[in-house]
Amino acid sequence: MAAPSRELVEQLYATPPDRFVAARDAAVAEARRAGDQAAAREIARLRRPTVAAWLVNLLAIRRPELVADLAQLADALRAAQRDLRGAKLRELSAQRRAVVGALVAEVRRLAAETGEAPPAGKLPLGEVEATLNAALSDAEVAEQIRSGRLLRATSYAGFGEVPRPQLRLVTGGAEEPAVPDRAAERAETRRTRDERAADRAARAERAKRRRELDRELARARTDQERAEAELAGAERSAQDGAVELDRIEAELAELERRRAVAEQELSRAKLARRAAERAVTAARRRAGEVEAAVEALDAEEGDATGGGQQAD
Repeated sequence: MAAPSRELVEQLYATPPDRFVAARDAAVAEARRAGDQAAAREIARLRRPTVAAWLVNLLAIRRPELVADLAQLADALRAAQRDLRGAKLRELSAQRRAVVGALVAEVRRLAAETGEAPPAGKLPLGEVEATLNAALSDAEVAEQIRSGRLLRATSYAGFGEVPRPQLRLVTGGAEEPAVPDRAAERAETRRTRDERAADRAARAERAKRRRELDRELARARTDQERAEAELAGAERSAQDGAVELDRIEAELAELERRRAVAEQELSRAKLARRAAERAVTAARRRAGEVEAAVEALDAEEGDATGGGQQAD
C-alpha cells in the first residue's frame, strides 16, 4: 500500500490549525474508503501544528524558493564563521536581518491571503522570526523547515544546541514493516481524542461568541433603526422650521417695505403740515391786518359821518 502523497500532506499542513484536525480526519476517512489502511494510519499520526509552525510551513509550501535562499544564506554564514572572516560576517549579518524581515513580511502576506488566519496584530510573527533565525544557525533546523511539516516553532540563543522542532515526515513510497506499539497507539488515541475535544471546544466557543455577536448586532440594529427614525423626524421638523422661517422672513421683509413707505409718507405729511402751519400763520397775520384795516376804515367812516351831522 502507498503512503500518503506529498501533495496531501502539504495540503494538510497548509490548513489553518483550527481546521487541521477536521481536515486530517476527513483524509483518514477517504483513505479508508479507498482501502488504504496503511495511509490512513500514517495520516492519523500527523499532529496539528501551532499557529507559528503553521505560518512557517505555509512559507515553505507556498514559497519554497525563498526558503531555499534562506538555506543558502545559512551555508554562507556558517562558512564565514568557520573562516573567522569578520568583514564577510558583518555583511552577511546585515543580509540576514534583511532576508528574515522580508520572509516575515511574506508570511504575513500569505496568512492574509488564506482569509482564515488570525488578525495581523495577533499573528505570532516573533516566533516565526525566531524559527527562521534558528534555521540560519543550524542546518538540521533549516532542513526541517524546508520539509513544511513543523509542529512547533523554535529559537536559537547564539550558543549551545538549537531545540529541534517536533516533526513527523510522510515522504511517500512503500510502507516499512512496523512492530505494533500498543502504548504508542493508546497515546496517539488519547492525543487524537484530546485534539478533537479541543477542536469541539473551540467550535463551541466560536458558536457562543457568534450568538453573543448576533444578539449584540440585533440590539445595535434596533438602536440604529430608532436613531434613524429620530433623525428622520428631526429632519422633517427642521424642514418645517425652515419653511416657517422663510415665511416669517418674507412677512418681515414686506413689513419692512411697508414701514419704509409709511415713514416716507409720514415725512411728506410732516413737511406738508409745517407748510400748512406756516400758511395758516401767514393767513392769520394777513387776516389780522385786514381786520385792522377794516376797523380803521370803519372808524374813519364813523368819524366822517359824525362830523357831517354836526355841520348840519
